[in-house]
Amino acid sequence: MKTKKNEIYDVSAELDTVFGIAGTETRKNAERQAWEEYNAQVLLDARRSAGLTQEALAHRVGANKGYISRIERGITIPSISTFYKLAAAMGFSVELRPSF
Repeated sequence: MKTKKNEIYDVSAELDTVFGIAGTETRKNAERQAWEEYNAQVLLDARRSAGLTQEALAHRVGANKGYISRIERGITIPSISTFYKLAAAMGFSVELRPSF
């Protein structure tokens, strides 16, 4: 798709077209899936940054390599407690703070 210089692109309109209008079930499902994929990528990047293999991380948290793989592909969503265990096993901490 060609664009003209200084052309304004309406991202919200494109999201509405592709995923449905904000507040609809279709849009909510798309947003949920996007967050799941984002979180999976964050965990994958953190593991790689920590220099760990899936097998090594799995061993540290008492899981199997397949479970780590499913998390990193966004197929399995870890519980909050498992998320904290994964973060700690990679040498990271999780900070919860209010967003204003």
